[in-house]
Amino acid sequence: MASGEEFSKLITEGYTFKGQSFRLGAAMVGGQVVPGTYVSLPLRTLNRHGLIAGATGTGKTKTLQVLAEGLSNASVPVLMMDIKGDLSGIAEPGTVNPKVQERAQIAGIEYKPGNFPVELLSLSNEAGVRLRSTVSEFGPVLIAKILGLNETQEGVVSMIFKYCDDKSIPLLDLKDLVKILQFAGNEGKKELEAEYGKISTTSTGTILRKVIELQQQGADLFFGEPSFDINDLMRIGPDGKGMINIVRVTDMQNRPKLFSTFMLGLLAELFADMPEEGDMDQPKLVIFIDEAHLIFQEATPALLQQIEMVVKLIRSKGVGIFFCTQNPQDVPASVLSQLGLKIQHALRAFTAADRKTIRQAAENFPESSFYEVDKILTEMGIGEALVTLLNEKGIPTPLVHTYLIPPQSRMDTLTNEEISQLVSRSQLAARYNTPVDNQSAYEILTARLNEAARDALRQEAEKAAAKEAAKAPKPQKEESIFDNTVVKQAGRTAASILTRTLLGALGLGTSRRRKKGIFG
Repeated sequence: MASGEEFSKLITEGYTFKGQSFRLGAAMVGGQVVPGTYVSLPLRTLNRHGLIAGATGTGKTKTLQVLAEGLSNASVPVLMMDIKGDLSGIAEPGTVNPKVQERAQIAGIEYKPGNFPVELLSLSNEAGVRLRSTVSEFGPVLIAKILGLNETQEGVVSMIFKYCDDKSIPLLDLKDLVKILQFAGNEGKKELEAEYGKISTTSTGTILRKVIELQQQGADLFFGEPSFDINDLMRIGPDGKGMINIVRVTDMQNRPKLFSTFMLGLLAELFADMPEEGDMDQPKLVIFIDEAHLIFQEATPALLQQIEMVVKLIRSKGVGIFFCTQNPQDVPASVLSQLGLKIQHALRAFTAADRKTIRQAAENFPESSFYEVDKILTEMGIGEALVTLLNEKGIPTPLVHTYLIPPQSRMDTLTNEEISQLVSRSQLAARYNTPVDNQSAYEILTARLNEAARDALRQEAEKAAAKEAAKAPKPQKEESIFDNTVVKQAGRTAASILTRTLLGALGLGTSRRRKKGIFG
């Protein structure tokens, strides 16, 4: 085992950077903090992504806070997924108490409570700025990957999108997608096949069922207008701090498909719309995905491939992505290999499977002459973590057991009243929280089908009227009561046929007509 002096020199040299950085904590060896030996994170390499892992109750959420605060202080905007609902306190200053002061003193810092500019966002009916995207913005390829379609079904989706583009039929929300799928499998089948090729009714039925499954997870709340502008995620507060955008997704754990749909759509849009930046002094945006296993647990191979591609390439756009999860194995190896920063909190070894996980986690870290990694993983206390990252030359830094500094902001949630006040002050809420239902595929196709039905009804009514007129006796020179009766009867018969045919074509039974107020 190397000496304490050698350790201090190694860590000081490994975590001293030329560019801007912020402090994460103090270095530890032998279970004790080494005075004057600190661990900092360089802004220049935080677009190389990262992993924050550890068992429940080991301090991962507080680590997220410290990272978000350091980035915000450096004028870097942040986007955070708040699955457990305990990150909103960043908007309020922390409380000074003996425990916080003791941790700050041990970590070698002066504790100063502070708050940060926060925007609360929502995918559901939680209070906050509503996040939406249109079906057209997702596009056929991404929609097909989200739905887990095969090549034939993906071809049908591409054909339908092409038809809508050619006919200027907007696809905005999921009811538009459902309507065009029904149209393609029924009334519009001949039209589409004449222009674009054969369409299998089985394929449209399968796609339709998968869209309905997505709707059942609440996706109707996400697809629609007004569509959220990703540039609104990259704002700087009036005090020069980066805006911390917190997506409140506490109800997403039982809706993983909606959560993964949102995340993949967001990453794809960032990748498509943001310009290439190359090496920057600091990121333009850093995203923290808490409970990251929700993205991967139901992902198809095609979806995983898409995520891997985005993670690999989006760093050139100046975007960093950090996955936070209990077990490092929750993140696929292909994605894990792209993560430059690793912050590993303690793991628990209760079973043989746990011990295997710990051995695998230990293998993800650089070798160290100061630590028995697999052993220290089970011995670290709350608020301690093993850390390694890429330095400014892209070289992994020495592995270091780190005693983390406390967050400056509140280590608890906002009250409902505080949340309401925060949302009421939001300029984005006023812009995005009123839904818009513009004319799109649903209205256009419904109107077209109704017009076709009316044309058919007019033709049927005209034929019926002609038949009734043919049956009527020729008029005499002198008008009689009988003649008036025949004419009136013919009129009533034609009107009756017209009404009955019209209501039958619209699929409305007598009871439904009464409910809808068609009959008094």
